[in-house]
Amino acid sequence: MNKLKRLLALGLATLLAGCASGAGKAQGLPYDAWWLGLLAPNYMEVWIETADAVDVNDRVFRQAMAGVAAIQTPKSLKGDPTGWPEHPGWGKGRYVTGAALPRLIYVRWQSLAEPQTYAAYIVIPEAIQQAMVKGEKAYCSLDGKWTTGYRKGLTVGLAPGGIAKTWIMGPCLAPIEVTRVQGEVVKAGPYGGKSDGHHYPLSDISKAYIEKYGIPYGSW
Repeated sequence: MNKLKRLLALGLATLLAGCASGAGKAQGLPYDAWWLGLLAPNYMEVWIETADAVDVNDRVFRQAMAGVAAIQTPKSLKGDPTGWPEHPGWGKGRYVTGAALPRLIYVRWQSLAEPQTYAAYIVIPEAIQQAMVKGEKAYCSLDGKWTTGYRKGLTVGLAPGGIAKTWIMGPCLAPIEVTRVQGEVVKAGPYGGKSDGHHYPLSDISKAYIEKYGIPYGSW
């Protein structure tokens, strides 16, 4: 009986793995899933209440990402939060498994540097959708090989003032800017008004930077 259970468990695991690996191709993607990542400028910490995705088939993937965004907070206070890097990272996030190409991203986040709560709708144009499934020859310096790469990473940068800037990127491929959106203040406040106006706490190092140098509004 134990042997039968093990065989059944192995069969189920294999079936699930097969479904996962074929999920992207079932949605017209040349890869298993696309990545939704979020990041913030140095010291300008954010707390993501929710990042929801809507694909081209109008299916909604709620809380595809939530929590802290990728950020650097050097203890020397010598990090530079102004502007966006020429080659931003993928950000902290997750693969949106089972989704077709993205049509819309909704982000509601707390800008802890201010503090303020914002929400933004990010529309993904058709040209960007097509760029996400276009294979391109790319040279990867890490392994010294040429490969066919895809821009399967969708990254959103969140900055004070409610700025949300978006790129698509892929391994060994240059990022492509998608859009820059001005978010709106969420009048209900953090957590939908359920926290008496209290935001997620800002770290001591980021607080020290902001108290010394301020927030570089207008640079994003």
